[in-house]
Amino acid sequence: MYTIYKNLSKESKVSRYEITKDTVTVRFTDHSVYIFSNQSADPVNIAKMKKLAVAGKGLGTFIEANVKNRFMRKVR
Repeated sequence: MYTIYKNLSKESKVSRYEITKDTVTVRFTDHSVYIFSNQSADPVNIAKMKKLAVAGKGLGTFIEANVKNRFMRKVR
């Protein structure tokens, strides 16, 4: 189940996210959905993404700078 991203900066392209033990699924404002996993993006990056998602700020910037193409799968 997706959680609405707080988007505290009001400029993020992230709209929703879902956190599991080993993954972060991110839905963007253009309706694209990407699954990032410990295997594809590294456990350290996934842990950081989880913290940023819950905080509601910085997730889109972090993805763009650190894990942009390191997704496990593009869902849509």
